Amino acid sequence: MSKKYQFQLPFDVELDSYVKKTYPEIREFRTISKSLDARGAPRGKKPVYLYIIDALLSQDDEYPKAESVSKFKPLKNKPIIIGAGPGGLFCAVSLAEHGIPSIILERGDSANKRMLHIAKFWRYGELDPETNVCYGEGGAGLFSDGKLITRIKSDLVQYVMEKFVMFGAPADTAYVSNPHLGSNKIRGIINHISDWLRKENCDIRHNTKVIEILTKDGKAFGVKLQNGEELYSDHVVLATGHSAQDLYQHLADIKVQMKPKDFAVGVRVEHPRRYIDELQHGKFCEAPEMGSARYKLTWHDKWTDHGVYSFCMCPGGYVLSSGTEKDGIVVNGMSNYARNSPWSNAALVVSVKAEQDIAEKDIMAGLRFQHEIEQKAYALSKKHATGRELPAMTIKEFMTGKLTNKPLPVTSSPSGVFKADIREIFPDFIVQHLKKGLEEFNKDLPGFIYENGLLIAPETRTSAPLTILRDKETLISLSHKGLYPCGEGAGYAGGITSAAVDGVKCALSILKQEGLTN
Repeated sequence: MSKKYQFQLPFDVELDSYVKKTYPEIREFRTISKSLDARGAPRGKKPVYLYIIDALLSQDDEYPKAESVSKFKPLKNKPIIIGAGPGGLFCAVSLAEHGIPSIILERGDSANKRMLHIAKFWRYGELDPETNVCYGEGGAGLFSDGKLITRIKSDLVQYVMEKFVMFGAPADTAYVSNPHLGSNKIRGIINHISDWLRKENCDIRHNTKVIEILTKDGKAFGVKLQNGEELYSDHVVLATGHSAQDLYQHLADIKVQMKPKDFAVGVRVEHPRRYIDELQHGKFCEAPEMGSARYKLTWHDKWTDHGVYSFCMCPGGYVLSSGTEKDGIVVNGMSNYARNSPWSNAALVVSVKAEQDIAEKDIMAGLRFQHEIEQKAYALSKKHATGRELPAMTIKEFMTGKLTNKPLPVTSSPSGVFKADIREIFPDFIVQHLKKGLEEFNKDLPGFIYENGLLIAPETRTSAPLTILRDKETLISLSHKGLYPCGEGAGYAGGITSAAVDGVKCALSILKQEGLTN
């Protein structure tokens, strides 16, 4: 048997030495949890790490052994998984662990080749509508920092973290709070996942677009590809991500049950990294153990019932152009594993209530709402630049409503920025809530409204604006048997980890439908 210990240590005290000195009875230990508490750092209080360790005391003690995974014979028709993002890939991994290979269909290119397409887009504005920051192996998460932060409560979160370690993530991914892989490391991890799946007899097809879900009498039985080929299966997993607007329209056409859901839009805010580090870590900001500082800001307007909050915070990162259409601009953020760029950024977004803020009530109204903002941003870029650059203004200009003649600060964005009144892009309620939210954030984090802080627009793809309805137990579409809406694009996840967990849940449901598990 093992014994758990819980304690806190100053951030600059080495764990192994502390345990050996303080707990001489411990023969061996492993870290279960590690999280940083730096809330008092701006006031001079030394940050601490909170630890939970699992220790062996006697020579006879052992850690619990992992349960073996049951292996089954492959199904007559392999499950079809549409999308090779975290939801689709982890669905395939879980099935393959049980001996069930699948077919994974990805409209975009492989993780490595995606970089060639995206570099052209950032440098020259040449968008590939099928392979870009949102479409391709690894999904949108491949270029949004590799953060594994999640608020969901599920036993499968630990399974997902351990799998990331198995495929090449740093060992502390399994226990550190808010693990971060970085966009550079996660690309290699995705490659290892795909290589492993191929060894398990999975059929992975890149540059393969699904244009139709084959259905009959309320049941999905396969897919039709853009090249005319048809593939058949009793299980079709829909893990397309939140930007597959053409497939959403197809689902509406074949009457798959969906409903509008709330989402959020706003901007990217960018500060010098050192400035945020000082705001958050005070005099400890230069200590190498601290790393680049993070923040999380929220405010709720009780009168309008709208939230304003930071999202996808990227310390030491970059602001990226991440649109999927030639006439639209979208921004996102990322950082590499080292988090050492001179800037830090985060999305600042306002909740959009489907039933309150959007006049049209059809299922595609939220998508049109997003698209109209993206088109306005592109039109502004074409008017004042080339259509490639991103519209931006300083935080103070946004707050006063007046552009100055002062040049914009240097930015991290490889696409470049140009000065414009970004308020023109958004509905008035977004502008007003952002303004009030910034005022409140400046109270929580004094100095956040900073002379050289930038607002870059628009951040519109925070989540899908609709939910593909499914049974709570089986995860099967309410309208079409054999169809498994999965992950962020279906409305059941909000990031890499939660999408991966949802993919595993869909895999376990398939096994159960086949009578292979209870």
